[in-house]
Amino acid sequence: MPLSPEQQAEIDHLRARARPTLRAVSEGMEKHLYRAHPVLDHGFVRAIDYMGDDSAIVQAARVSYGAGTKHVQNDEGLIRYLMRHWHSTPFEMCEIKLHVKLPVFVARQWIRHRTANVNEYSARYSILDREFYIPAPEQLAAQSSINNQGRGAVLEGDEAVRVLEMLKSDASRSYDSYEAMLSQEGQAGLARELARMNLPMNIYTQWYWKTDLHNLFHFLRLRADSHAQYEIRVYAEAIAGMVADWVPLAYAAFEDYRMGGVNLSAKGIACIRRMLKGEEVTQETSGMSKGEWREFMGVIG
Repeated sequence: MPLSPEQQAEIDHLRARARPTLRAVSEGMEKHLYRAHPVLDHGFVRAIDYMGDDSAIVQAARVSYGAGTKHVQNDEGLIRYLMRHWHSTPFEMCEIKLHVKLPVFVARQWIRHRTANVNEYSARYSILDREFYIPAPEQLAAQSSINNQGRGAVLEGDEAVRVLEMLKSDASRSYDSYEAMLSQEGQAGLARELARMNLPMNIYTQWYWKTDLHNLFHFLRLRADSHAQYEIRVYAEAIAGMVADWVPLAYAAFEDYRMGGVNLSAKGIACIRRMLKGEEVTQETSGMSKGEWREFMGVIG
């Protein structure tokens, strides 16, 4: 169950309290506020608070234009211009705070995005729940033979059954030991900060994660990409759905220029210009390495 009864009661209470405000409100984000979006088998992501909307991006960008020029471009055009030319500070005017429940190994990958404020559930103070991420059968894949950090074919038959059983039994046995170390008959038990070190990486943790829109877009560009690890990608996709409702103009520009666009090197642009002139261009005449040429052809082919 992704939410505990206490968490659900808190959500119901907060959503029942409507308050008038003078701050900028995004109707799209309001429908997500406090709601938990299930992710994986026990995880979730929910918006706790946010600041700003599309108009906040425009307002920040125009502050230096002067009163007489603030209507030169419409909001959508200006936001697309800012995204196209890699302006960052206007997008930093919007912020979001998320409550995320996720497996520890996903959290350790996520925390590499250091441009955020994070406060994680403390296993020194509290006892972690008996909840582990166990992949669905279609996510049990072998190591890729061509990508050192990717997956290959899905495991089938007896091998899939064997791996699933090991994942379940190892997690359960580790948690049994964790409980036994914490509280033993007639003894005080091991300190929580020490007992936790025996827990597996697929146990769930929780944190509050606050970041601005510019850095959130960078996170989504990497983690919502089809090449990202599945277990973090599904969290990124859930967040992307909220962001699309929160700042629709900015998200549309992000999809167009970042998710759907490509960056070309000077050599790549030179090759395209030569091709447009009817010249035959090969990897040998392009000045690119084999890897660069393969990626280049993947873009234009």
